[in-house]
Amino acid sequence: MYDARSAYLADSVTTVGPARLLTMLYDRLLLDLDRGLESLTAGNRVAGAAHLGHARDIVTELISSLDVEAWDGGQRLMSVYSYLLVGLIEAAASGDPTKAAECRELVVPLVEAWHGAAASLADEAQASRASATTQAADEIGSTMLGVG
Repeated sequence: MYDARSAYLADSVTTVGPARLLTMLYDRLLLDLDRGLESLTAGNRVAGAAHLGHARDIVTELISSLDVEAWDGGQRLMSVYSYLLVGLIEAAASGDPTKAAECRELVVPLVEAWHGAAASLADEAQASRASATTQAADEIGSTMLGVG
């Protein structure tokens, strides 16, 4: 069923920049891990496996989109993703909440790091826009005053 909410969510994802999209993926990954861990702890292996399966899909997407040659840490991040993928598969197959918790503990610092990086990029972009606006205003002002 394609309703207004679905359309809104689809538009939200397609109109965000890469940094925001990455943080959205990580936020959802953490949510899936929390839900999976909660379900497994409660003894509901079916729901736990479903949530961990969605988390696995996100990690697979992160793996497929990672360019390991783009930066020095690319290969190490790929190793983390690969380890996480195996952990998610094991946790879902075994219904082991301890393994799911281990995966969650691995993801939390990544979520924080990517949110920090996205915030830094946003701050830099805002500072750049402010600088350009100030420079343009200075140029217009000096021209209007007959100076320059």
